[in-house]
Amino acid sequence: MTFFNSKMLILVVMSIKGLFPIDKWDFKSESIFADLRPEDFELLTAHKSEHVYKKNDILFREGTYPSGIFFINKGKVKKYKVDKDGKEQIIYLANTAQLIGYHAILSGDRYPDSAAVMEESVITFIPKEDFLKTLDQSPALNKRLLKTLSHEFAVLANSLTMFAQKTVRERLALQLIVIREKHKVDAVEGAPVEINISREDLASLVGTARENVIRILTEFKEKGILETKGRKIIVKDINTLIKIANHK
Repeated sequence: MTFFNSKMLILVVMSIKGLFPIDKWDFKSESIFADLRPEDFELLTAHKSEHVYKKNDILFREGTYPSGIFFINKGKVKKYKVDKDGKEQIIYLANTAQLIGYHAILSGDRYPDSAAVMEESVITFIPKEDFLKTLDQSPALNKRLLKTLSHEFAVLANSLTMFAQKTVRERLALQLIVIREKHKVDAVEGAPVEINISREDLASLVGTARENVIRILTEFKEKGILETKGRKIIVKDINTLIKIANHK
């Protein structure tokens, strides 16, 4: 997949919005660069570089200063923090057509978290200087970033409420719904959507022990809600999963 262009195509996939308020739980950065003025797009991409990253490669580490932003042409990236015991807490999963690493540049500070590639991915790097120059001359980019940041704040607020009020079972069901939606981007039309994630990463997202995730996944499997193929998870009954998530 090549890097986005000034008329970037936003992928449209079958949605569950009528059943589940996915926008409340999913960051949206896909449209930030869509339809920029040609001169803004040229400035932004003047010194871009495209790289292929292998699974577990680090894009940036918490506490370091940013040198640019990252656009995911194809693949998946996890953003996470590490506690004093070395345990990861995943904050967010980003996938194809999303932008990461811009928060630290906007705040003029160090990275507040780390980012690592979850599968082989193609990612475009845009130097900090080009991003800031484009931001200075593009009102459209400013408005889109402000809108995106406002949405991300709402998603984070919902996530905090989820950890405070929902059971582990409800949190796991909710995360499976959200991750399934993300994996639709790379799914083949007509084929089942496969969630490819380690049990450790899934447990980190849910905020529980790996053993608890395995136990509840087994329960869901026995009830016909999902099936597993190694580390891959295929949701068979999205309606029941939404009921379990108890999102209202």
